[in-house]
Amino acid sequence: MEIIFSRVGVGAGTQSPPDMSQLRQYALPEAPQPIESVIQEAITIFSHRIRMDHPKFFGFIPSPSHPLSWLGEVISSLFNAHAGSWLQSSGPSSIEASLISFLAARTGLPVETSGGIFVSGGSMANLTALMMARDQMLGSQEERMRGCIYVSEQTHLSIAKGLRVLGFMDRQIRKVPVDSKFQLDINSLGKAIEADRIAGLLPFAVVASCGTTNTGSIDPLNEIADLAEQERLWMHIDGAYGASIVLSKSYSHLAGGMGRANSISWDAHKWLFQTYGCGIVLARNKNHLMDSFATDAEYVRDAVAAEETPNFWNFGIELTRPARAMKLWFTMRVVGLETMGMLIDHGCALAESAEAELKRLEHWEILSPATLGILVFRYAPVSWSEREIDELNIAISKKLLAENVAGALTTKLLGKIALRICAISPELSLEEMVRIITKIDETAISLL
Repeated sequence: MEIIFSRVGVGAGTQSPPDMSQLRQYALPEAPQPIESVIQEAITIFSHRIRMDHPKFFGFIPSPSHPLSWLGEVISSLFNAHAGSWLQSSGPSSIEASLISFLAARTGLPVETSGGIFVSGGSMANLTALMMARDQMLGSQEERMRGCIYVSEQTHLSIAKGLRVLGFMDRQIRKVPVDSKFQLDINSLGKAIEADRIAGLLPFAVVASCGTTNTGSIDPLNEIADLAEQERLWMHIDGAYGASIVLSKSYSHLAGGMGRANSISWDAHKWLFQTYGCGIVLARNKNHLMDSFATDAEYVRDAVAAEETPNFWNFGIELTRPARAMKLWFTMRVVGLETMGMLIDHGCALAESAEAELKRLEHWEILSPATLGILVFRYAPVSWSEREIDELNIAISKKLLAENVAGALTTKLLGKIALRICAISPELSLEEMVRIITKIDETAISLL
């Protein structure tokens, strides 16, 4: 198996200033170079990275892209279609529209009204959805200044970034506490909304998570939808990571209630095994996308389209855009829906097998059980102080990286520093996962 880091060490994937200056010489386009030489330079440049696609890398949300996605992207780049309008890419636009309809239906959104668009990733999908929410729920500038939006303590940071881009202030974002399962607490949400209404503010949206980055938790979607309907709030679901579970054979029930949202973000370059640059935003009413993004100009008069032949530049921020849907279409067309579901199931099974093995070993504490392929745990010897345990787990993570055992990075949960595993690679077997946990345990013992 290949090494996780091309430059092995605690600081793997990064370079000291002397190394960086050596690399930067390659960036200067001076005299022409032989193509073989430039290819070798590219290999050298890309060797300085963390292998996010490696089966043993568990940090952040890994990106174990399927080789078919790479091939699909090569084919798409070969044709270099401008996927902004139907006139310029009727074939790819037809596939994108059909694939959007299929994915929306799998989440439970109404087939008759729903729609969406492929974007660069989850951050752009969230930004697109939040702009729809703002435009539909807050009319005047005065209303926008009084608007309040509700997120949980575990909500992804891209939500706050998107809201800043849209002109909202941090004081307009309400962080709602989570319960013991790290799910948004519905009672706290109701109280926060009531308090803001009494204060003369305008609650307009709530963001629920389907698969938080830290723990994989899924908020109580149906309960949030009930409250959103009662309080007349836009409900957005950040499913950048976890929305893929709707294609699972065994775990799709965990996303019950997703179809009640007004908008959903989804990242195909996470758990649908695509190369980077393949996000999706879905809208319960596709006309809301048009309300926010449709534009016109004299020089595009020949590209006017009907509802059945959409111009996707009217559904999102970009005008010029690649045919991002095609690599996902290519992958799913070749492997089939059943196999895709099995690959997603395998990620859940990997985390569950890791948890089962940790429970057999001494001194390991599960802070968040295996959920959607994510597990949070720590080594906590009896009689050690919290500070000592925190430092020990940091040391374990660093040693695992330095010795190229696994990319199990640290996180903070319940005020405690812990190890976190996000294991979704189809190339990692359940048996190998157990061996990795054994090695992590041996590493912890060696540091006592």
